[in-house]
Amino acid sequence: MLMAVLISNSVGNILVERFNGVPSEERLHWRSFLVKLGADNLQRASNEELFVASHKSVYIVYTVLGDVCIYIVGKDAYDELALAEVMFVITSLIKDACKKSPTERLFLDKYGKICLCLDEIFWKGIVENTNKERIKRLTRLKPPREF
Repeated sequence: MLMAVLISNSVGNILVERFNGVPSEERLHWRSFLVKLGADNLQRASNEELFVASHKSVYIVYTVLGDVCIYIVGKDAYDELALAEVMFVITSLIKDACKKSPTERLFLDKYGKICLCLDEIFWKGIVENTNKERIKRLTRLKPPREF
């Protein structure tokens, strides 16, 4: 199960979060744990360099992309290799949505498009789609046409 996807800015403010199967009383713990983990390791990281950790029998893959930090938490079938594949799709779609490595402002300008992409990648803790071209096709933001 994909337990959580969090995206924060460089100082630890959460920009996007998706939790699946995590009780609400544990979410604060996960937020603070992931932001601290990123603060300790991502300050000197290069763009898209993947980091892996494990905590309480779950796997965590995290990286920095421009001014945002991305964290993915999974367990059971979603080990570090599966999470790395999901991370690759998320980072490439964010770069495509923003047209380059995102600043916090650019990320927030494209917030709706990024959330649609995340919704197409996974739903209720299950990875549904990792095909970048299909996700882009499903999340096109075009006005409805008249028939």
